Amino acid sequence: MKQKALDKTPQKLKNPSDLQVRFRTGVVYTAVTVICVLAGNIPMVLMLMAVAGICAGEFFYMLRSDAKLPNEMLGIIAAVLYPASVYVAGLVGAMIVSLALLLALLVWYVFWLRARIPDVGVSFFGAAYTGLLLCGLVVIRVSLPDPWGGVMVLLLFLGVWANDAFAYLVGSKIGKHKLAPRTSPKKSWEGFIAGLVGSVLFWCAMTFVPGVTMSILQAVIFGLIAGAMGVLGDLAESRIKRNSGFKDSGTIMPGHGGLLDRSDSLFLTSITAAILLVVGGCIPYALF
Repeated sequence: MKQKALDKTPQKLKNPSDLQVRFRTGVVYTAVTVICVLAGNIPMVLMLMAVAGICAGEFFYMLRSDAKLPNEMLGIIAAVLYPASVYVAGLVGAMIVSLALLLALLVWYVFWLRARIPDVGVSFFGAAYTGLLLCGLVVIRVSLPDPWGGVMVLLLFLGVWANDAFAYLVGSKIGKHKLAPRTSPKKSWEGFIAGLVGSVLFWCAMTFVPGVTMSILQAVIFGLIAGAMGVLGDLAESRIKRNSGFKDSGTIMPGHGGLLDRSDSLFLTSITAAILLVVGGCIPYALF
């Protein structure tokens, strides 16, 4: 049966080009993201827990190649628990997970003599980087009733994707001035500015979401800040890969690399967006 199905498959699908593989993977990733975000609080939290766990695993795998000895088990467990804890108990939940992780790492450091202080730091940083930063999406999602909380998170995703797409399209065409040549040689200032425009467009769209109190001026300023944070997150992950000697963080997404490669811009953007929206009084959320 498999052979018959293979015989009937068009040749271009048997041996897809890199662009075709990249496109198909992107479609699946986008579809899963949109469905989980709009389906409700719990589906989105479960998606974020999965993303955090996979990204943490890729992060620790790369750091082991950089002569580090992180505690993957504790780091991945904490990364997975961060979104769930914020959904259940808000910022108090995140503080509890952070304290529990710190205590567990101290016990591990004391009784496992091969562990070094840098290993403890890498373990804690990896969990916070891949799990805690994503909690900004949970804050935004639960601040507004359905379906508007999901719409806000989806617009934030679209802003991140537009930032990447605009930066790539413009940078590849007219980019001449390098943004960070030693960290990411392909990024240019022209692409960076175009990416900020893409981010601002979707932040302006957020002003029309019911329950959101944000002026166009605020949206422009917040969009610029969030867009810049997305680029910083991308550059940070590029620096991690360069120091560890990796081209991609993993192979889970054919044509794209690892999930960490696709989520690097989202980490700083999500927590920055949550802080801006909450502190700016744009969405109703009780910090404690």
